[in-house]
Formats: sequence, C-alpha cells, structure tokens
Amino acid sequence: MAIALADLLDTRHVKLGLRSRTAETAIRELVAALAASEHLSEPDKFAEQVIAREQSNPSMVESGVVFPHARTDLVEKIQLAIGRKASGVPFGSNGARANFIFLIGVPQRLVSDYLVAVGALARIARNDVVRRELLRATTPEAFLEILRSASSPEGA
Repeated sequence: MAIALADLLDTRHVKLGLRSRTAETAIRELVAALAASEHLSEPDKFAEQVIAREQSNPSMVESGVVFPHARTDLVEKIQLAIGRKASGVPFGSNGARANFIFLIGVPQRLVSDYLVAVGALARIARNDVVRRELLRATTPEAFLEILRSASSPEGA
C-alpha cells in the first residue's frame, strides 16, 4: 500500500523558525530535528549523504520550495523534516532562496512511495494561496493542518 503524505507529517519534525543561512546548515538543522525524535540512527552520516547529493546534483528551488533528499539505508521508513524561513535559504547552483525546505530520507526499497509523496508536496507547493497560509502558520500543528487539508481530495 502506498504511503500517504499525512503519514509522514510529525510536528516534532517541523522547524518554523530556521536559523540557518546556508543550505548545508539548514540540512544539518533539519536532520537534528529527525535525530531528536529517534527516527534516525546516524544523523551525521545522513546529513553528509544529503549534502553530498546537493553538491553533485543540486535541488532546484521552485516557488520558494526545495526538496533536498537522500536515498539511504540509514532510515527504515521515509522520513520528512520541514523547515521554514521567511527570508529564505539559498539553495542550488543559482542560489535561489527557499522559504520552505522539505528534507527527505528515503529507504532504497521505498523509492516509488517517495515519488508519490514528493509529487503530493510539489502539487501543494505550487499553490500560491497555500504557500501564503504556510508562511503565516504560527505553530507546527497549524502548519501541518494546512498541508493535510491541501493534500486531501477536497484540498489544493
């Protein structure tokens, strides 16, 4: 059975006030959120995998949204951490600023589920109204409720 986006959402993995100013530190900040809730056994190694992937094949920022990720055996199931920074964090070769960073760890065996989840996130992220609501959310709970609503069949 394919994974639903709602299954990946966890308030402990949402950082609405990212402090980072670079892609690398933003990745490390989000990996720390995953590690703090014990969903990641080797956070430093995972962060290095994501950073290495970003250096060799940078994620593209679209509409202020970026999806850095790594396919790895360091996670048992798909892991998602979300960061938000109103002023943005520069990502990719052109340094476009990302207001929303969706960091994803994907087990090798779940690549098709990953594609479904990223597709759902990308559809939501293209919606200007939803992005504005996400920028205004004041709590991780409110932020995730906007994502859940937008990903429902009645949503975005």
